[in-house]
Amino acid sequence: MNLSKSLLILAAFIFTISCDTNNTNDEIATPDSYEFTRSGQSTVSFSGQTTRIKMATELSVAMTDFDNSTEELLLEMYRNETANGGDANPYSDADLNAAIKSVKSKVAASTDFFSTNTATSVELKNQFETWISAQINEVFPNQNVEAQPGIAGQIADGTSTRYVSAKGFEYNQMLAKGLIGALMADQILNNYVSVSVLDAGNNVEENTAKVTLDGKAYTNMEHKWDEAYGYLFGVSQNKAKPLATIGEDDDFLNEYVGKVNSDPDFEGIAQEIFDAYALGRAAIVENDYDLRDEQATILRNRISTVLAVRAVYYLESGINALQETPTNYGAAFHDLSEAYGFMFSLQFSRVPNTDDSYLTKAEIDGFLAALEEGNGLWDVQVETLQNISTSIASKFNFTIEEAAN
Repeated sequence: MNLSKSLLILAAFIFTISCDTNNTNDEIATPDSYEFTRSGQSTVSFSGQTTRIKMATELSVAMTDFDNSTEELLLEMYRNETANGGDANPYSDADLNAAIKSVKSKVAASTDFFSTNTATSVELKNQFETWISAQINEVFPNQNVEAQPGIAGQIADGTSTRYVSAKGFEYNQMLAKGLIGALMADQILNNYVSVSVLDAGNNVEENTAKVTLDGKAYTNMEHKWDEAYGYLFGVSQNKAKPLATIGEDDDFLNEYVGKVNSDPDFEGIAQEIFDAYALGRAAIVENDYDLRDEQATILRNRISTVLAVRAVYYLESGINALQETPTNYGAAFHDLSEAYGFMFSLQFSRVPNTDDSYLTKAEIDGFLAALEEGNGLWDVQVETLQNISTSIASKFNFTIEEAAN
């Protein structure tokens, strides 16, 4: 850093500590669009998040491409180890093949939850590889076999055909819904809106003085907040005003914020989330770090709520299918596989103003083990599913009935 920048930061820091900059600025209005500029140039950037969402999308689709997918290909789509000049080229999008990022590197990788918990991070990263390998080695060979207890294969769900494991699980659904928590929610709630990341190093002094990163228009703190925004709105049709198509822009967190928002019991949650992002970013521009942190609190509560609502929704949908006469196993297995993924994701939720998830890994592991006992979903009892729904809803400010709509 040159001398002029150092003097500018020092002057800003002296000004900061001599003034009461921690009081919330009531005059900062909530922007109606996520557009921020300096000297006529946009300061918003989250291209890395857009790339990872696109990578995850291609991986999710390839999980059921019986004609073309191999274990090697799917694992490479997850790991992207031959990026930037390698020969694998696992993606259909040339820009993704050229990218040096990967999905796996950001799974269970938040600063707050995993910087000192690397063993659990590795375990969770590897869980996705286990599902990928099981899809190829267990489900793919039985593509044309009728699924039965203990036998993987296909099963009808109305006019759709589902492909399930020997225990009735759709690994592709578990992977896709699991990434919503392990990639998107973890990076948002436990990394990019965290004080430990936003205020790391000289970020506060540099943001206060508006010292930008070399060759960039934004400060490091501005960029970190933008990256949190990108994991929800990174592939939106209108990234500055994304709510018009919320739920339509990707198959991950964006889709399910949209679905929860469409439930009258949770109507407005998408606007609350967007407003928290936009006001938090405006607060960073105005150096109001208390206001910024208040918006992070909202994001943690509302995004965690989305994960919980959908977990309960799919548990209840699975219960309904199991109670049909005759039992609608195809619909039940599909819903409960999605429920499994959302329950897995809940360990990455975050109780505001704490260092804790709403449900611990041990609690989640217990729920998932209950679904896997014996012949898995072929044997699971309605009472077991109801108890899990109750346990999840009790951690949040909603009822089972509200989530099940």
